[in-house]
Amino acid sequence: MFDIDYAKTPVTDFYGVNCFTEVEMGKYLSDPIIRQLKEVQRGQRELTSELADFVASAMKQWALTRGATHFCHWFQPLTGLTAEKHDSFISPTKGGKVLLEFSGRELIKGEGDASSFPNGGLRATFEARGYTAWDTSSPAFIKDINGVKTLYIPTAFFSYNGEALDKKVPLLRSNQALEKQTLRVLKALGNTKAKRIIVNIGPEQEYFLVDKQFYDQRPDLRLTGRTVMGNLAAKGQELNDHYYGTIGDRVTVFMSELNFELWKLGISSKTQHKEAAPNQFEIAVVYDAANLSTDHNQLLMDVLQMVALRHGMVALLHEKPFLGVNGSGKHDNWSLSTDDGTNLLSPGSNVEDNLQFLIFLTAFIKAMDEYAPLIRCGAATAGNDHRLGSAEAPPAIISIYLGEQLSTILDTISRDGSCTKSDRQYLQMGMTMLPQLPKDLTDRNRTSPIAFTGNKFEYRMVGSSQSMAGPNIYINTAVAQVLEEVAKRLESAEDIEVECHNIITEFYQEHKRIIFNGNGYSKEWKDEAKQRGLPEFKDTVSALPQMLSEKSLELFENQKVFTKGEITSRLEIYLQTYSKQINIEASIMVEMCRKYVIPAVSEYVGKLSDAIAKQELIGLDTTSQKRNVVIVQNALNLTIEATEYLHVCVAKALSYHDQVLTQAQIYRDEVVPQMQTLRIHVDLAETYTEKQYWPFPSYDDLLFRL
Repeated sequence: MFDIDYAKTPVTDFYGVNCFTEVEMGKYLSDPIIRQLKEVQRGQRELTSELADFVASAMKQWALTRGATHFCHWFQPLTGLTAEKHDSFISPTKGGKVLLEFSGRELIKGEGDASSFPNGGLRATFEARGYTAWDTSSPAFIKDINGVKTLYIPTAFFSYNGEALDKKVPLLRSNQALEKQTLRVLKALGNTKAKRIIVNIGPEQEYFLVDKQFYDQRPDLRLTGRTVMGNLAAKGQELNDHYYGTIGDRVTVFMSELNFELWKLGISSKTQHKEAAPNQFEIAVVYDAANLSTDHNQLLMDVLQMVALRHGMVALLHEKPFLGVNGSGKHDNWSLSTDDGTNLLSPGSNVEDNLQFLIFLTAFIKAMDEYAPLIRCGAATAGNDHRLGSAEAPPAIISIYLGEQLSTILDTISRDGSCTKSDRQYLQMGMTMLPQLPKDLTDRNRTSPIAFTGNKFEYRMVGSSQSMAGPNIYINTAVAQVLEEVAKRLESAEDIEVECHNIITEFYQEHKRIIFNGNGYSKEWKDEAKQRGLPEFKDTVSALPQMLSEKSLELFENQKVFTKGEITSRLEIYLQTYSKQINIEASIMVEMCRKYVIPAVSEYVGKLSDAIAKQELIGLDTTSQKRNVVIVQNALNLTIEATEYLHVCVAKALSYHDQVLTQAQIYRDEVVPQMQTLRIHVDLAETYTEKQYWPFPSYDDLLFRL
C-alpha cells in the first residue's frame, strides 16, 4: 500500500517528488546552469561535459536524498516494452572503501548489448555494441518498488553506426521535422514571434482488471495477455450498465494508490472511469509534449500493472482480452502549439488567426489522405486486429470527422473562386470570416479513425498496449511533408493571402474524399469508401508493408526521420513480432486443449456415460442425458481434430522462418482461422460441461469477480 503520509498530505505538497523537475533542480543547481540546460533542451546550445558534470552531481545528490542506491538508463527498444540497465553509485577505493560517484559521462551515455534486442538485420549478432544517450527533454525520475528506489534516466538507444534501435530517436526526429516546417509556414504568414513548436498529445489509456487468483489459473492470460478460449457469461455489456458506472470499493482503493504513484512521478493523471465492458476502465492524463507524454504513458502502463498486483489484481493491456465484449484502445489526442501557447488548430476571432487555422487544418487533411496507408500502419498490431472495424473501434479505413459546421465552411470557401481583396483587406472566400466557433464545435464521433474535436485531432485507432511513439512518428512526418510544400509556396508567393486561399481550396477539394461525418461502422460507408478510392488494409500483415512503399520511403528520407535501412528493419521486426505473437497464442491453445480441456471433457463424458448406465439398470428414461452426451462427445471429437490441425498449421508457419512476410501471411491466413475454428468447438464443450470439471476460470469468474 502507499505511504500513509501521502494519504494525509495535499497533492500539491508531494506532486512530482520523484521527478527531477526544474523545481528540484533549483535546490541543487545555480540559475545560470539551469538556463544553460534549458538552452540545450531547446536545441540552442551543445551539451558540454562540464555542464553534464554539474547536472550529474546535482542529480546524484537529489537521488541519494530520496534513498536511491542505483541508477539506470531507461530506453524503449523495438520490443514495444521498456528496457533498463542498472548500475550502483558506488566506486571502490583503496582500503576496501567505496565512494558514491556519478559523472557527466555516465549521465550522458551508456552502453548495452544491442545484439539482444530486435534490430531487423541492421547489424550482425556478433556486433554487440549499442548506446543509450540521455534525452535532456525528458526529466529523470525515481522508481520506488516496495521501498527499493532507483534513479531512472530517459535515454535514446542507437547502434554503433548511429542507426535508431528504439522508438524515441525517430519520434524526436519527427518532432524536429514538424517544428522546422511549421516555423517556416508561420514566418511566411507574418508570425515572427514563435521560436519553438510543441507537438502535444494526450493519451487515454484503457485496461481491464482481473483477480490475480483467476489470472494465475489461465495459461493463455499469463503468456499472451488474452483468453484464447472462453464461453461468454450470461451477462456481458449489453445492458450498458458498466460505462461510467459506480466504481467498486476494491478498484477505488487501487485507483487511489495508482494516482498517488503517478502524481509522485509528475504524471498528471486526471480522469478515471469505468468503460463499456465489465471490469474495463480508463485513465487519462493532461496533455503534454509528445516525447514527454510518450515516456509518461510507457511509465503509466508499468505503474498500472505494478499497483494492480499490490491489490491482488492484474491489469490487462491487451487490445482484446475477452471475446464478445469491447476491447481496449488508447486514443491519441494530437495538436500543435507555439512556445507562447497558441494552439494552431484552434479557430480564432480574427481573419489572420482563421487563415492560419485553415492552413494547418487543410494541411492535416491532405497529409492524412496522402499518407493514409502509413497512418494505418501506426495502429497495426496482432492485438489491434481484433478491434478495428468490430463496432467497438474505428474501421481500418482512414477517414476524418470534421462535423457538419466545419465541413460546410470548407465547402463554401473552396467553392468560391474569388481572390479579390475587399476594402477590409481580406479575401472574399465565401465566408470572409469564420463565425465565432465554440471550442466544442463538433460532436464526438466514436466511429471515426481521426476526429476533429474543436482544437485537436483525436486519432482513435491506437491499441491499448502500443507505445504512443509509432503512431505519432507517422502523423508528425506526414504533416511535416505537407507543411514543407505550404512553406515553399508561401515563401515564393507574390500575394500571401491569395496563395493561402489557393492552398486551402486545393487541399480541401483534392482531399475531401477523406472527410466522412457519418457512421463508420455501417456497411454503406465501406462501399462508399471504396468508391471514393480510400484504401482499406484490414489486418496488420497487409498494412505493414506500406511502410516500405516508394512514397513512404521518399517521405521518411526527405524529412530525415528514417533511413531506408532503419525503416526496412522495422518492417521486418514488426512482421516477426506479429508472427511470434500468433505463434504463442496458437501454441498455448494447443497445449491447453491437449493437457487440460480434452482430458477434462473426456472425464466428464465418462462420468455421464456411467451415470446413464446406472439409471438404465433401474429403468429410468435417459433420453435427454444421452443427447447431452452426444453433444459433448461430438464437441470433444471436433476439438481433438481441430487441435491437431492447428498444430500442423503452426508447424507449417514455423518452416518459413527465413521468409518473414510469407510466414506472417500463413499465420494470418491459416493459423488464425484455425484458432477461431478450434475455439468454437472448445467453447461449445465448456457450455455443456459441469463447472467442477472445466479446468479454467470462466468469463463469469474473470469479468464479474472484483
